Amino acid sequence: MTTYGQDAKTLEPPWPFTGRDAELELVRGASAAGRPGIVVTGPAGHGKTRLITEALRDTEHTLVTGTPEARHLPLAAFAHLLPDTVSPHRAVRILSGVRLLVVDDAHLLDETSAAVVHQLAAHGRTRLVVAAVDGAPAPAAVSRLWTGELLPRLVLEPLPCEDTAQLLAAAGLEPLTVRRLHRMCRGDLRLLRDLVTALGQAGRLTSVPGTGERAWRGALPVTAAVRERVAPVLERSHPGELDILERLAFAEPLPLPLDRFDLDILERLETDGLIHVDDQGGTVTLALALHGAALRAAAGRLRARRLASGAPAACGPALEAEERLLVRRIEQLDVRALPTPVGEWLVAEGAVLPAGYAAVRARFARLRGEVRDAAAWAREGLRGAPGDAGCLAELRSADGALAEAGGGDVYDRYDAVRLGEPERVAGRLPAGSVLARHADALVRGDGAGLDRVAEDLEKRGFSLFAAEARAQAVRVHRDPRAVRVSRTRAVALARRCQGARTPALAGLVLGELTARQRQIVTLAAAGLSNREIAERLTLSVRTVGNHLYSAYTRLGTGDRGALPWLVELPECESA
Repeated sequence: MTTYGQDAKTLEPPWPFTGRDAELELVRGASAAGRPGIVVTGPAGHGKTRLITEALRDTEHTLVTGTPEARHLPLAAFAHLLPDTVSPHRAVRILSGVRLLVVDDAHLLDETSAAVVHQLAAHGRTRLVVAAVDGAPAPAAVSRLWTGELLPRLVLEPLPCEDTAQLLAAAGLEPLTVRRLHRMCRGDLRLLRDLVTALGQAGRLTSVPGTGERAWRGALPVTAAVRERVAPVLERSHPGELDILERLAFAEPLPLPLDRFDLDILERLETDGLIHVDDQGGTVTLALALHGAALRAAAGRLRARRLASGAPAACGPALEAEERLLVRRIEQLDVRALPTPVGEWLVAEGAVLPAGYAAVRARFARLRGEVRDAAAWAREGLRGAPGDAGCLAELRSADGALAEAGGGDVYDRYDAVRLGEPERVAGRLPAGSVLARHADALVRGDGAGLDRVAEDLEKRGFSLFAAEARAQAVRVHRDPRAVRVSRTRAVALARRCQGARTPALAGLVLGELTARQRQIVTLAAAGLSNREIAERLTLSVRTVGNHLYSAYTRLGTGDRGALPWLVELPECESA
């Protein structure tokens, strides 16, 4: 990659670029020859710059960056590309010779630079890739790039939890810690890196016996980055506002009744997005997990002791209510994501979790395909009850062994369908249920029926089961297009399942590749860039790209992140 410009701002290793496959292709496509470009927006720290850097790797472009210090100096962003004294009109003529212009932090451009960027977009001779922070004050000429439809706009959503887990894989963090960090950071990758670094330096990451993983329990480290993010809370100046926020922070994880607070203050806090008011239940909670953790950590010992003394004593009943809800959803064959704030709060605080709750929570996670989460929940239960049969059984199941308990359970009978032996359980699954329909479609070799079953399973939260049904459909479809569609969707679902390896998923590698394609795809699956592959195999970058394109066509996917599933033949384990 050749970059002309000052201070190219990138997120370099040791953190790899992770996820964002669809967004990556959108930016690449929009910045290709003959296209006008694109605007990428999103909150600060969400990876806009890194996305653009990856999308334009190996592509020659010119970079300009807006800065707070120079936003009042005309044409400051273009100073390194223009003569000392130049009119805006002359600047547009000079810059029209640039084929691809990247404008980072466009919301910080001075007004003249913003007008030049707008004119370049209007003339259409220069392709523009523009990054700007959502919600930040920006020159009108910048916002008109997308509101005036000169350029398409990509709003960058927070990185999903499964991609956050992949990003943190090198840190060796156990899944409950990963989820806690994900909730705290809400897609802010700068804050995520800051917290992981602070936890490591402070020795706050403790080893989880028998796993090689590390866990974070206890208080939030209040770093400079944390203070910056929670400034809207810590700096409340109106009397009574900070007091209410602290009372809510120390009441977590349970909501408090509205009648305990001054309604005028609550209205201001709600308008500013700092609290959530449940009109139906008449309760109030903090809107962001980070705020509560920061308020608790920043309080002095005496103040924390006083505030915590009024915490509700209803955690026990609330935890039992969560457990009953989880059991009911499992019985209803519906394991869609379900909030479990009490259980998660107790784990985060390092409290001992009742084994019965932990076993149910582990089972719920396992049925969703979250096998590493399931093992972590089971281990939490075993901390307080080392011999608990339910937690031990769930831990064995999550680790790949067959559960010894619950032989008559509907899900244990369903395992025969997952193993491709539906005849063994004929008539023993709930009539008309999605599990029974899965068995029937498999017996009949009905590929379209298996695809429909997979859709229903996915809607109910059974990502792993849905992936297996799609993989089984691949084997029975006769239409090549249907095979590609089922395989692509099976791979996408399997990626959510934290590395679960089952016999059904082992058959995903059905694309016939040439020896060179398999070699290149294997290296790409290991995380190498096209340039790195080209250097290793003494090929051109273009040749590597062509081989990958052909391989994608045969494998039925354009998702680089899915390659490990398509290249490796997983061991036949039961999740």
